[in-house]
Parts: sequence; structure tokens; C-alpha cells
Amino acid sequence: MPSADWTSPVARGPVDATVVLPGSKSLTNRYLVLAALATAPSRIRRPLHSRDTLLMAQALRDLGAGVEDATSTGAGVADWIVTPATLRGHTRIDVGLAGTVMRFLPPVAALASGPVEFDGDPQARVRPMGPVLQALRDLGAQVDDGGRGTLPFTVGGTGAVPGGEVVIDASASSQFVSALLLAGARFEHGVTVRHSGAPVPSLPHIEMTVEVVRDAGGVVDDSEPNVWHVEPSSLNALDVAVEPDLSNAGAFLAAALVTGGRVHVPDWPQWTTQAGDALREILTQFGAMVTLDRAGLTVTGSRAGAYPGLDIDLHDVAELTPVVVALAALADSPSTIRGVAHIRGHETDRLAALATELNRLGGDVTQTPDGLVIRPRTLHGGLFHTYADHRMVMAAAVLGLAVPGVVVEDVQTVAKTLPTFVDLWAGMLAGTAQTSAVSAGESRR
Repeated sequence: MPSADWTSPVARGPVDATVVLPGSKSLTNRYLVLAALATAPSRIRRPLHSRDTLLMAQALRDLGAGVEDATSTGAGVADWIVTPATLRGHTRIDVGLAGTVMRFLPPVAALASGPVEFDGDPQARVRPMGPVLQALRDLGAQVDDGGRGTLPFTVGGTGAVPGGEVVIDASASSQFVSALLLAGARFEHGVTVRHSGAPVPSLPHIEMTVEVVRDAGGVVDDSEPNVWHVEPSSLNALDVAVEPDLSNAGAFLAAALVTGGRVHVPDWPQWTTQAGDALREILTQFGAMVTLDRAGLTVTGSRAGAYPGLDIDLHDVAELTPVVVALAALADSPSTIRGVAHIRGHETDRLAALATELNRLGGDVTQTPDGLVIRPRTLHGGLFHTYADHRMVMAAAVLGLAVPGVVVEDVQTVAKTLPTFVDLWAGMLAGTAQTSAVSAGESRR
């Protein structure tokens, strides 16, 4: 990775690139958890190797499972062989800033023998954990968090969890539900999770969890809205290939709009539970031409690189918000982003961070209770703070395509989900045609 601060390169013309993306973080970490709870070794093909997934792999090793590299079957990364074992406690898990690790593993730790301590980055200590920790107590597990509902905490593993039915408010994060579903088949009575509260955000992530649990042989009933039931059962070994991370595609596909160019992402699935698939509809609303075929997804912007703003509810796909906001800041008319109040509890308060950093560059962004209003203005260069948030890096890179002098603070934080981001970005721009669409010395906005 380059030095801590990175000047995002300006596009010197329409991009015309094929961008091959590594695997999905969300799928990789779900497969890792299920493989560690299975009855026989599993093979995870083309997994994402990033900070979040490496933290998950190490945490599972600390709990007794084997996670070893195997010969790659493609995409230039090692497959993982996951060998389940009797789970052990008397260990400490570093969650970093990974929501999937801090939320998915406490139910697994409750199945271990002995206490398991959880802690992570300073920013992780303010992310909400209370609902899933209380749910574990209600299901018969021992949890000591000092009454904080946040990190650090200790799960007193006893080798078993009674399970049963639990009511949980998952309005702050769909991961609270997914955490219980991933381990629920190993609870003595399974688990029934009932959500009570404001609508659950990011429902596609719960649908993803249900699908992968079924892939491992788990029996899941999600026929009733806001209720999920997992039968007690063993879990089968997996042999799965991880789809490309569609959310990480957002910044690259946005480049087609900003520059009036074309970006192709191979192997885009024809059907998926990934939230990033919503980019097809979002980019169409921005005015792009979007084509999905057997070869993958292709996004083409207008020849002039101009496009309208939009009014959109991103409640179910909130992780896309930073890149969508960056696109909106470079659009030709105002935009309103709604339904994403819960991203104030992500890696950072993303709404406040986006408003602050865009306004620092000359933008006109107003926070609302559940989103942002973006009025395009002429932007100028400057330092763009990222708050240890990988999605802020991607948003800044999109802005930098059209705004000279955008300096991205702590670009290494993007390694959370895409360690090769800077190299991929440079590769995308390397073939840019020399035209007058966006010159090196001016900004469209």
C-alpha cells in the first residue's frame, strides 16, 4: 500500500476498463463461520483476503478450528481449507473494526469451553452490540459486558447453548439476526429470532445468511415476516466459490458515470443476495446504461460525463451510500438520500462524515434525520478525512476523478475489504483516453 495520505488521480478522459474484483467479504466471513461449525472439512474457493476476513480466520483458529491456505483454483488467491474441531475458550479475539467478527462470533464463542474475551479497535468500542449480547443471555449463554452493550466483553463458553425463542430489536443492524442464525443450528433447541422494533436495515444480508445456512444443510424457516427459525441440526461441509464483492464494485462502476466512459466487471452473478447488486438499478437512475449478460456487468456513462441527481431510499443497501453520495455531489441536479439513519453506527457516523468532508471541499450537503440532501457545487481539492472507514476512501476516490487535489487520508484503511484498491484504481485509469471531457486542471463540479 502507498503512504498514509494518497492523492486521488484525476481522470484525463473517459475510462474504458475491465475490473476483476476479489471475493465478497460478507460471503467469505459467513462461509468461514459455518465451515468452522460443520461436521467435516470445507473448502472455500476464491475467498477475499482482507483485514476483516483475516481477522475472522484468525479468530476461528483461536477458537480451535483449522483455517489453512490451499492451492488457488483461480483469481490468484489461496483457497481456504477449514477444519472444524471442538471449540475451546480461554482465549482473546481481536475483532478489529469488523462488524461481522464482533457480532457473528459471540454465539460461536458461547459453544466453546471456557471464557472468550472480545475487543478491537478504539472505533469498534462505540459500535452497538447490546441487542445480540442480550439475546445470547436470553438463550442461556453467559455474557459479561459491564452493562455497556459494547466492546470489550467476555462470553463465558460452557460448550453448549440451550437456544429457543428470543425477541430482539435489530433496527440498528441486520448482523444481530445473522449472528444468531449462523450458529443457531448448533444450539440444543435451535433458535427462533423475532424482530421487534423499527424496520430491520439491510435485509438482503439476512437473506444471504439464510441462503448460506441452507447451503450447509441447515433448516431455516423465514416464511413469516420478521421471524426466522433454525432447526437444531448438524451442518455439512461446504465446497463453495465466493462471488465477487459487488459492493466494492461501486466506486469502479461510478467512474463510468463520472468520466462518461465504460467499466466492465466480469463474473457478476445473474442472481445474488448481495446488496451490491442494487447498483444496477441505482446507476440506471443516475442515467447510466447498464447491461448484465453471461460475461458480467457493464456500465456506460453518457459521452459528456453528465448525469442527473436522484431521490432514493437506500435502507436495504445502506453500505452503498458513500459512493452514491459522491456521485450525487458530481451530478447536475440535487439528490436526496433517505432511509439510512442506521449508518451512523457503522465504522463511523457515515452521514456526519460524508457531510463534513464534502462541505470541506466546497460542497453543500445537509444532514436529515435519516439521510442527506446533496446540492451540487463546484468542488475544490483538499484533505478528505476517512475516519478509519473503507467506504470513505472509495467515496473520495470517486470525487478525485473530477476534482483535482483530493488527498485521501489514511488510504490503508481500505484494506478492511479491498487491500488492492489503489492498484485496481490505477489500473482502471491507465487506459483512459486523452480527451477534453475532464482535463487535469479543472473540475466538472
